[in-house]
Amino acid sequence: MNVEIEGGEISPKRLVAPPSKSYTHRAITISSLSNGKSIVENPLLSEDTLATVDGCKALGADIDRKDSELVIDGFGADPEIPNDVIDLKNSGTSLRFLTGVASHLKKGYTVLTGDNSLKNRPNEPLINALNDLGAEIHSTKLNGTAPIIIKGRLQGGYVEIKGDISSQFISSILINTPIAPENSEIKVTTKIRSKPYIDITLEVMEKAGIKIAKEGKAYKVKGNNKYEPIEMKIPGDFSSASNILALAAISNQEIEMKGLSPSKQGDEKILEILERFGAKIIHKKDTVKVKPEPLTGITIDASNIPDLLPILSVIGTQAEGKTKIHNVEHARYKESDRIKAMATELKKMGAQIKEHQDGLTIKESSLKGTKLNGYDDHRIVMALSIAATQAEGKTTINTAESIKISYPNFFNHLKKVGVEVDKK
Repeated sequence: MNVEIEGGEISPKRLVAPPSKSYTHRAITISSLSNGKSIVENPLLSEDTLATVDGCKALGADIDRKDSELVIDGFGADPEIPNDVIDLKNSGTSLRFLTGVASHLKKGYTVLTGDNSLKNRPNEPLINALNDLGAEIHSTKLNGTAPIIIKGRLQGGYVEIKGDISSQFISSILINTPIAPENSEIKVTTKIRSKPYIDITLEVMEKAGIKIAKEGKAYKVKGNNKYEPIEMKIPGDFSSASNILALAAISNQEIEMKGLSPSKQGDEKILEILERFGAKIIHKKDTVKVKPEPLTGITIDASNIPDLLPILSVIGTQAEGKTKIHNVEHARYKESDRIKAMATELKKMGAQIKEHQDGLTIKESSLKGTKLNGYDDHRIVMALSIAATQAEGKTTINTAESIKISYPNFFNHLKKVGVEVDKK
């Protein structure tokens, strides 16, 4: 699907943020590993999180949607042998988490796959770590890309893993080792990128009765444990909301967004960053109001907030002077190479932008509408859509349907604030 967006004035509005994708993935996975019924209120039901739902159901969880909640009857430490290959579509989180879950099979095997984008995402560090812990996992391709064949049974033990490629690897191991028969120690041998996502993992695990000890660079996990059923409400998603908050900051009208309670989400840092750019931010309870003010370029260490790189680069085009985003090389290993993608597409719009191995440098620029590639990457599409609102003329972005992964109402929200959006 293509989307056509024309720049113009926006209207002040109050919107409700979509629920957090990160919390939803973890709540579904951990509830499926529990013994008994869990209730997850206000879940994000998007293509990514529904991939986790379908994967957990294929492994034996009973998951029902009732109004605005999911009721999940878990399989504990004994997943079932799935009837078929599990297609996780474009969801890297689902693939990594369920690679760990499927390693608890007592017999048989599971095959996990996905779309072309997912089949290009590396998983070798996770596969090697789970194999060191007693699982039997194979990929027929380089870098451990899908399809992945998983046999049980995860036992526990000592393992070392790098933390500078994807925090999802560490989260998967942390989620799955407590129900392995033996104790485990997970030593992270490098600096952890995107650490807030691991903090979210530990928070949801603790709600289910599992607490992990951290000693230096090592996580100490007691084995032969059980997850308890949980009841939790999913908070709003700062990653997705950052696009609308950025729109307010670079336009001439304030926008208010509800549902954004303080949480462990790293991308909540968007509020601090917008203030550093010069915007006025009011955050009371679960409501964020952004009032536009003149913006000035800043330097941003994005090591823990790689998902914000696309929208931060757009803000940089509208801020006086120079903006530098650095220390975020791991953004190259997402649904697309997001550093290269944003440099390429914003240049097409006339932006003064320079690509570095670990980030971008952007100067204030006048943007012009043109035809853009969305790379089938939801965060690229959303960021370019915000850029299009500030461009002269019309902008067409392809693969716009990818927003269903995390923010299905994104274009509806743009329309509510007065942006001209035409889906084709």
